[in-house]
Amino acid sequence: MAEIVAIHREAEGPVIAQRDGGIYRLTLASPPANALSLAVMETLHQQIEHAGTDPSIRVVILAARGKVFCAGHDLKEMTARRADADRGRAFFETTMSTCATLMQAIVHCPKPVIAEVDGLATAAGLQLVASSDLAIASQEASFCTPGVNIGLFCSTPMVALSRNVSRKQAMEMLLTGETIDAATAREFGLVNRVVPREYLTQVVTKYAQTIASKSPLTLKIGKEAFYRQAEMGLAEAYDYAARVMVDNMLARDAEEGIGAFIGKRAPKWTGE
Repeated sequence: MAEIVAIHREAEGPVIAQRDGGIYRLTLASPPANALSLAVMETLHQQIEHAGTDPSIRVVILAARGKVFCAGHDLKEMTARRADADRGRAFFETTMSTCATLMQAIVHCPKPVIAEVDGLATAAGLQLVASSDLAIASQEASFCTPGVNIGLFCSTPMVALSRNVSRKQAMEMLLTGETIDAATAREFGLVNRVVPREYLTQVVTKYAQTIASKSPLTLKIGKEAFYRQAEMGLAEAYDYAARVMVDNMLARDAEEGIGAFIGKRAPKWTGE
């Protein structure tokens, strides 16, 4: 287990950052919808980038206040821009570009990202969950891509969703817009575990502590390699993964970890 130290809390706002040892918790704090306005997405992106470059942070948790994890884009904000001379095109382009940048930042962040989902995750909110490395949900959590119901197909959430679940399951969600419960989301492969609400934070924290106890260099190497090889053909993926393994073997942390295993002692990671 990672050592737990006093929690450091940033100023209140739509995204609250808390640090507990090597665990960095980012909480959406604009209930009831916790919508991804342009400002919220920019703040989340900044926080994810910060976590990726701060060597004292080992794991990031994405959570939310209230009964809704995240209702997706702020439709009121977007609708107001229809009054612009271009009917909102420039703002819509900025919004979608910012969203894509945020989701890719989560995937490319060298620190593992865990989504702690309690309540509804819909559209771009589901995209947040699907973009995270792990997702733990409460029994009350639910998920949907309802854009088709309002004439706006969930095309960008589709990118992350289709990389988590089978094509048939993804299309079922995208074409019907219907909500699935947490148990179905786990069956689909969208979340890792479903737990009672009262234990959700405890379980997520345990996952985070376990991961934070590993070599930060090894986690960085492994996460990057996982996503890169997933986009390759089989032979190319094996060639790439073999090169990664060789470089990893030459790292000081691998030498230390193997030596500690053989010597039956706890490893001392240096991140090198």
